[in-house]
Amino acid sequence: MASNQATCDGSLSLIDFQIAANDFAEKWKKFNSAYPEWLWIDCSNRLGFAAHGVIDGYLSLQNVFIRRSLEEERDEGGCNDDEEPFDNATLSTSDDGDQYHFHVVYSPSYRVPVLYFHVQNTDGQPLNLDEIKTNLPTKSAKVLLESKWTFITQQEHPYLNRPWYMLHPCGTSEWMKLLLVGVDNSMATNGTERYMISWFSVVGQVFGLKLPFEMLKSIG
Repeated sequence: MASNQATCDGSLSLIDFQIAANDFAEKWKKFNSAYPEWLWIDCSNRLGFAAHGVIDGYLSLQNVFIRRSLEEERDEGGCNDDEEPFDNATLSTSDDGDQYHFHVVYSPSYRVPVLYFHVQNTDGQPLNLDEIKTNLPTKSAKVLLESKWTFITQQEHPYLNRPWYMLHPCGTSEWMKLLLVGVDNSMATNGTERYMISWFSVVGQVFGLKLPFEMLKSIG
C-alpha cells in the first residue's frame, strides 16, 4: 500500500518508488507510443533479494537518439538580441544524433529516484563530461552552474557496476516537496502516482526533453 511520504517531505519509500515507476511507464507508453518504452528491469535475484521476498529493480529507456537543433525566433527577418535561442531536443529511434540510455534508480540514502545516463556519439564513442555539458540546452548548461539539483557526476551504476553519469539527488526531496504542495495527503496513492511524472518533468528538462501535455494533465 502506498504511503503519504511523497506528499510530506518529497521522498519516497522503495515500495512507493516501484508504484510510481510502473505508473510512469504505463502513462509514457500511452501518451508517447511513437517512442521507446520505459521498461522495469527486475533485479530481485541480485544478492539473494528474492530469497527474502524483496522486489528490486529500476526503470530503463534504451537506445534513444537525441538530435539537438537550435531555433531562433526572428522578427522581420532579424533576431532580437535580447532573446535567447530556443533549444529543441528531438527524441527518436532513428540512428541520428547522440545515443542515450536512461535509467531511473532508487536511492535508499536519499529516498528519491535518481536519473543515471550513458551517452555516445554516432561513432560509438562515449561522451565525456565536458562534451555532455556542451551538448545540453543553453538554459540547462547555465543552470548547472547555479543549481545543485542538476549537478552531474560520474559514479558506479548500482546494478551494472560500471561508471555512468547521474544527476545528483542531494536537493531532489526539497524541490519535490514544493512540486507536491497541494496534493491531498488523504489521497496517498494519487500523490505517489503523480510523483514520478512531476519528478521527470523537472529532470527531463536538463536534456531538453518535455513530457506531453496529456501526460501532465493525467495527474490532475
